[in-house]
Formats: sequence, structure tokens, C-alpha cells
Amino acid sequence: MVEKILQTVGKRKRAVARAVFRPGKGRVTVNSQPLENFQNEIIRLKMQEPLLLAGDGWKKWDIRIRVDGGGIMGQAEAVRQAIARGLSQLLGEKVKKQFLAYDRTLLVSDPRRNEPAKPPHSSWGARRYKQRSKR
Repeated sequence: MVEKILQTVGKRKRAVARAVFRPGKGRVTVNSQPLENFQNEIIRLKMQEPLLLAGDGWKKWDIRIRVDGGGIMGQAEAVRQAIARGLSQLLGEKVKKQFLAYDRTLLVSDPRRNEPAKPPHSSWGARRYKQRSKR
């Protein structure tokens, strides 16, 4: 029997989360740590959002997520997006519409990125120029 495996990616700023969905008992691990073990409640709830919205359909799948880059909140939102994308593929169009109605960023990544600094004055930042005085 061929095991059905699904891989998804979620991104937020510099954070990238890669999720692997396998048939199982509903275990969710982020960087080899169970999701329930996260101390910060806001971050844990942010990552659980798609699971709560999807109902009980996801409990037939084990979700293993690797996330790196960015800060803790960016990583949490990347994990949230990776989970939501996988669930929308596994559980169908109804769940996808539910996610889009709730919050579009669950499925669609934010294209905004940090602007690179310009060469001669790279320590100044992306758009800062020398202040001019009329007198």
C-alpha cells in the first residue's frame, strides 16, 4: 500500500515553514516539539487556528512541521499558513472557503518584503538621504 503524503509550505516575512502530512493519529509537531508544549499561549493559539476552524477532519493526519528564519511571531504565522494550506488540500473546497472567509492570510502569503539598502550609503537604510538645508 502506498502511503499518501502531502507537503506544503507557509511563509511570513523571513520565516519559512515546511509541513508534511501523513496518515496517523492527529499529532502535530513543530521542530520536533508537540504543539501543546509551546509555553506562549498567543503563539500556540495562532498556530492552532486552522486546526480549530477545520473541525475534526484533521485528526486522521499526523502533521510534522519544520520552521526556520524570522522571529517567533513570523514563524507562528508561517506554521499557521502551512497547516491551513495542507488542510484545504486534504479536506476539500468547503474548508478552503471557510479559511478564506475567516482570514485570507491563512492561504495566501503576504508579498511584502524588506527593501534592500542602496549601495553608497547602505548603513543609512533603504531610502534615507542626506538632509539638505536652504541656509
